[in-house]
Amino acid sequence: MNLLDYILPFLLALGILIVVHEFGHYAVARLCGVKVLRFSLGFGKPLLVRKAGADQTEWVLAAFPLGGYVKMLDEREAPVAAHELHRAFNRQSVWRRIAVVAAGPLANFVLAIALYWGLYTGGVEELRPRLAAPEAATSAAHAGLQGGELVRSINGEAVETWQEFRWKLLNLALDKQVVTVETVNASREIGFHKLDLAGVVVDQAERDVTAQLGLQLQRPKLPAVLGRLSASGAAEAAGLREGDRVVRIGDSSVELWTDLVTIVRDAPGRTLEFEVLRDGRALRFQVTPSAVDDNGRSVGRIGAALADAEDQREQMFVTVRYGLGEALSKGIGQTWDTAAMSVSVMGRMIVGEVSVKNLSGPVTIADFAGQSARMGWAHYIKFLALISISLGVLNLMPVPVLDGGHLLYYVIEIIKGGPVSERAMEIGQQIGMALLAALMAFAFYNDINRLVAS
Repeated sequence: MNLLDYILPFLLALGILIVVHEFGHYAVARLCGVKVLRFSLGFGKPLLVRKAGADQTEWVLAAFPLGGYVKMLDEREAPVAAHELHRAFNRQSVWRRIAVVAAGPLANFVLAIALYWGLYTGGVEELRPRLAAPEAATSAAHAGLQGGELVRSINGEAVETWQEFRWKLLNLALDKQVVTVETVNASREIGFHKLDLAGVVVDQAERDVTAQLGLQLQRPKLPAVLGRLSASGAAEAAGLREGDRVVRIGDSSVELWTDLVTIVRDAPGRTLEFEVLRDGRALRFQVTPSAVDDNGRSVGRIGAALADAEDQREQMFVTVRYGLGEALSKGIGQTWDTAAMSVSVMGRMIVGEVSVKNLSGPVTIADFAGQSARMGWAHYIKFLALISISLGVLNLMPVPVLDGGHLLYYVIEIIKGGPVSERAMEIGQQIGMALLAALMAFAFYNDINRLVAS
C-alpha cells in the first residue's frame, strides 16, 4: 500500500467525524434560537465559502483539516445589533448554553450508535472465538485451555466472536482479575477454566493481551487450492486457473495455503515454478510474483485468493445479526462500554496504573484507518464508530478550550449563581491550550516511537 491508502481513509474519517460533531452544535444552536455565523470544516485560510439560509450562515472549507468550529453571534466577540441581542449565545440561559455545547460530543456518540446499529441489523461476519493450543508455561496453559475449544462466556457473560472475547479480556485485565472462561470442545464437553490476568500489561508497546496470556485464534489447515484470480495478477498471466491444487513450488512441497503464501511473499519479482494438479493431471507453470509494498517491506503477490471451503468457513466465522430493536440496544451498549473503557483508561493513566504510551496521535490513527479500509467496509465502519466515541469522550474532558471545559464553567455558574469571570476564563483558556498542546505533542511522540520500533 502507498501513502495515499492511509491518508485518504484517514481524511474521510476525519471529515465525517468533524462534520457530525460540529453539526451537533449547529443544530441545537438553531433550535435554541441562536444565530450561527459560520460553520467551518478545518481551521486557517478559507478555501471555499458559501452563504446559505435566512441568516446567511457561512459554510467554509478551510486549509487545515484537523478540526472545525461553529461561530455564533456573541457580544464577547463583536458588537451585536440591538434587534439581535436575543439571538446572541451569551444572552441564552445557562441550560441552553449547556445544551449547545454538549450537543457536539453527543452527536459523536449518536453516530457511533447508528453505525453499530446498521452493522448489527445488516449482519457482520466475525471470527468465532475458537482457540489454538496455548503456548507452554503461559496463563492459558496453566488454566487448562486446549486447542479446538470454543469460548462461550467470560465470568458468565456470553461471548460470540473473537473480537468480543479480546475486548472483554482487555477490560478485565485493567483490574488484574482472575476470570472464569467457559468453553466447549469438539465432543460438546463444557469446561470452566480459571484464567489469571495479573501478569497482563495494558500497553500498545507490548504484545496484545491475548498473546500475553498465550491465547491464539485457531487457524484451520486449508489446502493450497486457488480460488478467484485477479485479472491483472501474476497467477492468471502465467496460466493458472481457479480450482488448481498447488503441490510444489520450486524444490518445496506445498500442502497448505499458508505454505504457498509464505513462499510467494518471500519471492517478490523472482520467477517460481508452480506444480499444480488440474483434473488429475500434473502441470507446471512459471509464475513471477509482483512486488508489493507491505508496511515498508517488499513482498510477493500473485493475485490469487483461497478457494472457498464452506465447511472450514463455518468453523471459522459466525454472522452476527439482530432485529432492529435488539441491534439498537447492542449499539447503545457497545458505545457505552467503549466510552466507559476510554474514561477508565484515561483515569488510570493519570494515576499511573496504565502506561501513557497508550496515547495515540494522528499517525497511528491514520495507520488504523488504512488497515481497516484494506480489510473491508465493515471494519472501516467499526473504526469510524470507535474514533467517533473517542472524539466524544475527549471533548467532554474538563479542560478549557474543549467542550468539557465550557461545561465545567457552566456548572460553576449554576453553583455560584453567576458566570465565571472573564479573567478566570482567560487564564483557563491559556492553561487548557498548554495542556492540549502537551497532550498532542506526547501523542505524536508515541506515534514516532511506534514507527521507529516497527
